Amino acid sequence: MTQQVTPELIRSWVATALTALGEARAEIDALNVFPVPDGDTGTNMYLTMEAAAAGVEDADTELAAMPEEPDAVRAVELLSKAITHSALMGARGNSGVILSQILRGLLQVAPEASAGRAVTQGLMRATELAYEAVGEPTEGTMLTVIRYAAEGAERSDSDDLATVVVSAAESASVALEKTPSMLKVLEEAGVVDSGGRGIVVILDALAEVVTGVKKAKPLEKARVPLPNQSQSQGRYSGPKYEVMYLINMADEAAPALRAELGTQGDSLVFVGGEGLWNVHVHVDDPGAAIESGMAVGDPFRLKITWLADVPSEEEPEEKAAQKRGIIGVAHGPGIVALFEESGVLPVLAAPRTAPSTGEILAAITSEVVAEVIILPSDKNVRSSAEAAAVEAKKQGLRVAVVQTDSVVESLAAIAVHDPGLRFDDDVMGMSRAAGSMHYGAVTVSSKEAITTAGKCKPGDILGVVSGDILEIGDSVSGVAEATLERLLAIGGELVTIVTGADAAATDVTAVENALLRQYPGIEVVVYEGGQPFWPMIFGVE
Repeated sequence: MTQQVTPELIRSWVATALTALGEARAEIDALNVFPVPDGDTGTNMYLTMEAAAAGVEDADTELAAMPEEPDAVRAVELLSKAITHSALMGARGNSGVILSQILRGLLQVAPEASAGRAVTQGLMRATELAYEAVGEPTEGTMLTVIRYAAEGAERSDSDDLATVVVSAAESASVALEKTPSMLKVLEEAGVVDSGGRGIVVILDALAEVVTGVKKAKPLEKARVPLPNQSQSQGRYSGPKYEVMYLINMADEAAPALRAELGTQGDSLVFVGGEGLWNVHVHVDDPGAAIESGMAVGDPFRLKITWLADVPSEEEPEEKAAQKRGIIGVAHGPGIVALFEESGVLPVLAAPRTAPSTGEILAAITSEVVAEVIILPSDKNVRSSAEAAAVEAKKQGLRVAVVQTDSVVESLAAIAVHDPGLRFDDDVMGMSRAAGSMHYGAVTVSSKEAITTAGKCKPGDILGVVSGDILEIGDSVSGVAEATLERLLAIGGELVTIVTGADAAATDVTAVENALLRQYPGIEVVVYEGGQPFWPMIFGVE
């Protein structure tokens, strides 16, 4: 049983709390009573604690690189700073942002104080920061639970660490059971506050680490909101968007920005310090909320979420169902422009580099929609797109990946996209269109190799059909014509040509003329894609 606030205690607490939140995540999510996408409290708190755990790893890397091993006080300072910074940077949702401040307060450990007193002071500071973070503090929430915890620690009036943390955890549990009597919406739904439940889990984890005794899980049926109460019957009527961003700005500019955002919407949570701040607010005009930040600092990691995925009284159900976005991976500036003209959000792929899961996920979450369709445009991007879709679904979005192995398949899918259809029907139609597109391309060999068409050497022109090299030659136009002949062997009415950065106009014209001579009546469409390494990409429908 430790009596010191040590680096080992902090590491163990963060790891234990992360595991406990992971185990309780579904239960906490189920306690939510508001039908909006930022209502996944358990998930948001878990992801925020996961970011804090990453801070532990960062601090340990820094500690290991030091020429001399630092003393315990210095190690605690480094760990605390890294954890609070990472939690602030990685905070998710309203509950996650508040949690980042609770962690910040708890880890403001006074080295000169006894372990018990240090934790008591940390809980009191955590309470102050949590209440300060919220534009309009409401009792019966996680704020009440952390306040009760601090008061319980103070009542223990002890230097003993175990006595303090057990008293704090028990007081938090008492507060949690009282939350329905403090907040009518919880009483009507028959549940306790979800954020408050998360705080109890975190404090129980601290008590477990300090005492070595794990709190027994009560054998009771999980509480979920009752189905026909006023809060769950109807329709979300608050501000339409959740806006979150980090912002680098002078601390003296924070009060003015906080006041300005308070006039624009509700659910304001505004935290930070030392030049870095985290903003969370629900508004009807997300652009104004972002512009307010730009006026005083440098916002980044912007995230806008459409909250009204449940139809409001002013918004018919069929109209709400049409809020759908498309994301397409683009390999050249011309394709980017083409996607944008079609209403598709492009993710630009660097030469020879597939976009990461994080880049695709950032694009998904930047879309102010509840439904997203992803077009990879390359078989090598598929896995990243599918991984991003999995993560986005955890955030409450509906996401599907249409398997497109080339830009021409993506263009075919875009051509039949119909936002008026049900989501699944739209995805199916786009998938069929992509699958019916036969694609090929012309590229230049970069090394000697054995292919289906024989041996090639650097500089040879290669003709590719559905990913297989079937033509080798010494001219772009000649190989292009032979490749198209293969694609049109089974018929076709429309040929799409996407030209690359290295495509010569004379070659493109020669291929066009050859097609029109050999296949009278065929339609040829040429787009300037600007992609590197591939002078021409073909699609035949």
